[in-house]
Amino acid sequence: MTQSGPAALFSPARFAFFRFIFLRHAQRRLRAVRLANWGAPRPGEGEGPLVIYANHPSWWDGVAFMILSTELLPGRRMFIPMEAEALSRYGFMRRLGVFGIEQQSARGAVAFLRTAQSVLADPAHMLWMNAPGRFCDVRERPVPIAPGLTRLAELAPEARFLPLALEYPFWTEALPEMLAGFGPSIPAAELAVLDREARTNRLRTALEAVMDRLAEDAIARDPGRFRVVLEGRAGMGGIYQGWRQARAALRGETFDPRHDPRAGG
Repeated sequence: MTQSGPAALFSPARFAFFRFIFLRHAQRRLRAVRLANWGAPRPGEGEGPLVIYANHPSWWDGVAFMILSTELLPGRRMFIPMEAEALSRYGFMRRLGVFGIEQQSARGAVAFLRTAQSVLADPAHMLWMNAPGRFCDVRERPVPIAPGLTRLAELAPEARFLPLALEYPFWTEALPEMLAGFGPSIPAAELAVLDREARTNRLRTALEAVMDRLAEDAIARDPGRFRVVLEGRAGMGGIYQGWRQARAALRGETFDPRHDPRAGG
């Protein structure tokens, strides 16, 4: 890898600092980060390079990648492709494993594949990416699959492809939930024997299946179907919540800031 590659630019100290910043931001702006009880990465997926490919419903996806990668797959280094123009507005991310790609150009596609191949040559590395290559609603079907993702199986034969579903519904609180769930991984060798159209369909089918399963849990609005990865804020906050808390303290009562304590979570 050249000295300008994402692995050479990566700074562990800056990554740790911005991980702290992202965690604090998520705690202030989200009710909770929740992982489906069925949706943790399997033990065997901790070996060899990983390609985690997710749907792309929100700006929050990058924060989700940061939180989930460090909490669920610690000790492995994460790299993320990002549209070059957008990355130009967040230059610090280049030191966190994020690298720019030019979309809608042959030159950009070649550069992405070359960089991704070099990243995945290290068995301790993970490539996290949004499969559609653009924002799209969780209800959109079929889920778009970017051509670059389909090609990766040819270039990283030791990798495993792990589908990840993300949703950000509002339940009973003023702040949204971040819901996540991983599906079973697919070995690159299993994908590489397929032609590219069949390979795209295989990746799409796996991602849609985990998205549909997560949607069922989101619709149920049952925190018991999830484990909390990160606890955020409950209640409306502000002066009124402070007054309620002070009143409960004066009365010797336990203060619960949630809008609907019966909802659990």
